Order: sequence, then structure tokens, then C-alpha cells
Amino acid sequence: MSTTQAAPQRLKTSAMIASIASEGQRTRAAPFGHALVQLAEERPEIVGMTADLAKYTDLHVFAQAYPERFFQMGMAEQLLMGAAAGMAKEGALPFVTTYAVFASRRAYDFIHQAIAEDSLDVKIACALPGLTTGYGPSHQAAEDLALLRAMPGMTVIDPCDALEIEQAVPVIAAHKGPVYMRLLRGQVPLVLDEYGYRFQIGKAALLRGGRDVLIVSSGILTMRALEVADTLRADRVDVAVLHVPTIKPLDVDAIVREARQSGRLVVVAENHSVIGGLGEAVAAALLEQGVAPRFRRIALPDAFLDAGALPTLHDRYGISTAAMCATIKRWLD
Repeated sequence: MSTTQAAPQRLKTSAMIASIASEGQRTRAAPFGHALVQLAEERPEIVGMTADLAKYTDLHVFAQAYPERFFQMGMAEQLLMGAAAGMAKEGALPFVTTYAVFASRRAYDFIHQAIAEDSLDVKIACALPGLTTGYGPSHQAAEDLALLRAMPGMTVIDPCDALEIEQAVPVIAAHKGPVYMRLLRGQVPLVLDEYGYRFQIGKAALLRGGRDVLIVSSGILTMRALEVADTLRADRVDVAVLHVPTIKPLDVDAIVREARQSGRLVVVAENHSVIGGLGEAVAAALLEQGVAPRFRRIALPDAFLDAGALPTLHDRYGISTAAMCATIKRWLD
């Protein structure tokens, strides 16, 4: 008797821009937009500004609540940053949104000269960080952290989930000086509420302990690292996860303290190019402190990435849960 196998499910084009949430995972809608609206009730100086991307950065929630404090600058990211600088000099507190590629590449000089040099209170929140879109190198911001952490005076944040974004909004508003924050949009996974987490600028958080492997991670790869820890437990591999949401200033003390524990493989995992991001920052910190564990990195390659469905690309470039598990097991063997 012959048998037939069901054909694998064909991924649709929508998977190129799909939510990073796994099927059945808890999510929260537009956490950035709703958190900004809540804060703006108490802070009348807050304004929202974007370059034709309110709907795609969740700033439309703010625009609906406070239309008189919302500024649509059109497809002109350099103008957006210059105008935000002018607003800040006049006493406003601008929250600026665009895609990470446009802020880090197209408007870099305007952020540098108009905002950072004068240490202005402009908060830049950027969607599609790293490999969170399948639309290819024109929209994949694989090098944004490297560029922005090199800018003097810039605080750089890579949040993990909806809870952290909600907590970060009032914290960065209270922080004096410019901030660049990666932004997850739409239906954003909810992970950190299970760990009693509280976001603080410049502070890492040990989410779980483990004797065999320490994963030092930021952004969505902290979510993946927690999934890896759960998966590898079945293979009797005990994985600790240190979440590092602030890329600059880096919590060197926490990283060194955890990396000093003997016998553990230390793996830095980031949704960013292997060049210039969290991995290099952690490596430099450990070397300067004289700490030399077994050290590996999971990151995007130094290359222009392919276009395609996000699940396929995450497997291809090694940042899916399954790919990370296989890589770590290979290193342990």
C-alpha cells in the first residue's frame, strides 16, 4: 500500500514582515504607542514625530490620542532629525520614529551634528531592527547598533519584548540626553513578565542560572536564549541567560561577574552583525578585565543578507531557536 506525505506548508509573502512571535505565544499590541500615550498624559512637552511611518512604528496610537502634538514629516528622515533637534531646543521632548535603517544610515550625520553633539533630549525609536524583515539589505538594519554606539553621548537600547518596551518609554523620557532604542512593533511577544523584570538603563539582568552555558544576549535573542535554555534542558544542558538591554552604557560589572564563573561556555547572542555590536563590546570588556572564558558568538554574518520569509532567514543565519540549540550543542561537543 502506498503512502503519501503531506507537502510542507508554503510560506506566504506576509511571512517576510510577520510578527516575530511564535504560534500561540503571548503578545501585546503596539506597546510603544500605548506606553507613549500613557506617559504623554503626565508630560505635556512630549511630541511624536515620524517620517511617513506612524502606522508601521505604532506611533499612530499617539497620533490618534494627541493629534495636535503629532508631526508627520514625510519621507525626509534628515529633516525629521533636524526638526526634532529644533523642537528639543525649544523645550519639547520629541519621540522620533522611523525604520532603523533610515535612522542609522540615511540620517546618521543629522543625528550626530544636530542632536548628539548638543546632547539634546531626543528619543529615537526605530522599527525593523536587525533581521526582523525579509525585505533584504535596503530594510535590514544589521549594523545599526555598531553605528549608534560609536556616536559620543548616545545611549543605545535593544529591548527584548513588549514589557520591556513599555517600561523603557518612561525611563528614557526621564533620562537626560539622546537615546536610540530598537523598536518591536505590532503584536509584540511578552516574555519578561515571568521573571519579575524591571528595565533600568545600563543594567543587565540574570534571568536564569545555569552551570554549563552562559548566554549573554539582547533584544529578541534574549527571547530565543530562554527558549534555547528550555529546549536544552531535555539534553541535560544547563543554560544561564544574562539579558543585556543597554548596549551603551554596558553593564561591565554584571557581565564580568557572570563570565568569571569557571567551566561555563560563554555565548554572546545578538540580532546584529558580528561586527561592532554586543559581541565585540562584551569581548573587549572581558579582555580588559582579564577574564578569559571559552567564548563564542551567535550573530548575523558580515554580509548583505538575503530577502525571504523570516523563519527561513532566521534558520539560515543561525538565530532561530533550533539553529542556536544545534550550534551550542556542537560547541559543547
